[in-house]
Amino acid sequence: MSSTLKSMKALADPNRLRILLLLEQEELSVAELQDILATGQSTISTHLSQLKAAGLVEDRRNGKNILYRMMEQPDALLGLMHAAEQEMEECAHDRQALQLALQRRGDRMRAYFDELAGKFGKHYVPGRSWKGLAETLLKLMPPLVIADLGAGEGTFSQLLAQRAEKVIAVDNSDRMVEFGAELSRSHGIHNLEYRKGDLETPPIEDGSVDLAFFSQSLHHAQHPSKAVAEAFRILKPGGRIAVLDLKRHHFEEARELYADLWLGFTEAELVGFLRKAGFSRVEAAVVHKEDQAPHFETVLVTGEKPAC
Repeated sequence: MSSTLKSMKALADPNRLRILLLLEQEELSVAELQDILATGQSTISTHLSQLKAAGLVEDRRNGKNILYRMMEQPDALLGLMHAAEQEMEECAHDRQALQLALQRRGDRMRAYFDELAGKFGKHYVPGRSWKGLAETLLKLMPPLVIADLGAGEGTFSQLLAQRAEKVIAVDNSDRMVEFGAELSRSHGIHNLEYRKGDLETPPIEDGSVDLAFFSQSLHHAQHPSKAVAEAFRILKPGGRIAVLDLKRHHFEEARELYADLWLGFTEAELVGFLRKAGFSRVEAAVVHKEDQAPHFETVLVTGEKPAC
């Protein structure tokens, strides 16, 4: 049987079609699909197994969970799927339920960082090394308007503000933003502004900053490549990006201990994110290796937004 016929046979079931339409939009676990579709675990697993066998779905392990996503499909098949979607009343509900599921993901991460507010610097955080930060500082040419994306309580933002024209610290945790803002006020730092926002939709105007900086925050993004693309958007022509993050590792406990969504990135992955977003003069290097287990390594990747 041809792959096209296998695909059409698999999608003849409306519930499998609903699942595939959801997985076209976002990677999801079996538990999340259960919540969205109000269907039992065994039924969801059976449908996913059939979609995989038809070459429509692939999966990857994410800590204790397995996430499923739709594989790249021909335009003709996508057209049929979307045409059928218009005839299914359930799909509108599915889209709303998907947004709630993604919101719950974000709420869990925000709860983790709300709990940590005021504790950074007192507890160990993987990849947070002064050597790595110093390497990054050497790349800067003041005075600059800097966006610190995923700033936490703003420890590094405050360092940057000592020499920058202005620093915009963005974080999606209310308590982190409140704590950092109060800390900067108490230290008399007037060129540091905290804004509540997500890495993938930072509340910063197009072409308004000289440097976009991610310090150990990109591995918390649902879609790292989208976060990098947003950094490109907010940069002025000729502006620069700096990403300081963990090199790909296998310390699975980081997902529970530090709410990490990604176990770091390879240098090639980070370079790929920057080049896909449109950055030029991309450079990458490992700038720190920890002596103690699990021996985290820190990667610094920089790039430039073309001047025209």
